[in-house]
Amino acid sequence: MTVAVVGGTGTLGSLVVADLLGRGERVAVLSRRPTGVPAGAEHRHVDLTTGAGLDLALDGVHAVVDAANSQKGAKETLVEGTRRLAAAGARAGVANHVTISIVGIDLVPMSYYKAKLAQEEALAASEVPWTLLRATQFHQLLDSAFAAAARFGVRPTGEVKVQPIDPAIVAGRLAEASLAAPAGRLPDVGGPRVQTLTELSGAWATARGKRRLPLRVPAWGKMGKALTAGAICDERAATPGQDFEEWLRHG
Repeated sequence: MTVAVVGGTGTLGSLVVADLLGRGERVAVLSRRPTGVPAGAEHRHVDLTTGAGLDLALDGVHAVVDAANSQKGAKETLVEGTRRLAAAGARAGVANHVTISIVGIDLVPMSYYKAKLAQEEALAASEVPWTLLRATQFHQLLDSAFAAAARFGVRPTGEVKVQPIDPAIVAGRLAEASLAAPAGRLPDVGGPRVQTLTELSGAWATARGKRRLPLRVPAWGKMGKALTAGAICDERAATPGQDFEEWLRHG
């Protein structure tokens, strides 16, 4: 069978592709450009924002893993893109459309999270058989955020709670789901530990050797209160694997 991975050259998508190839599966990477497509995978041109190439790209595809992402064009790529992708999948007879989402998006009033929630709703309302997995934040996201702050000479601190996870674990779950029957919403998957922003940025500063001035991030408004309360964490979904500090040392 062929599994199509949308956004297969990104942080998560590339790991899904590698996992599937390692299982001996045929993989088609669906993206606008062939750059970064690994050996052993086929590239098929698509554009989620217009729908260009979707019908042709999904011809003969058994399952789709949607790992596409966009912060600036979230609504067009994630919501409208999901509608286009799911409709094309239904026309092509795709047996399972697998999508990644984020733990707690229905509890935090953030525009990007609202787009992700709308993406989930678009998938559920579609005619294609589907599977959805929510995960906590990736280690790389925190690494990038702390590195950006360090360029301004500061280290973010505060009581915001995060449960970072190695995306390779999430990729494995998505690959497994794509080879199984559609299951609706799967149990959430989260990192091994819930930690505060202060703890995580401290571990980052030590590992990277970048001592910076601690700058407390105020937990204002509904969003701040939700993040401090652990809205984007799920201790019940804690999964064995490297925590953030271990990942910094070995990743």
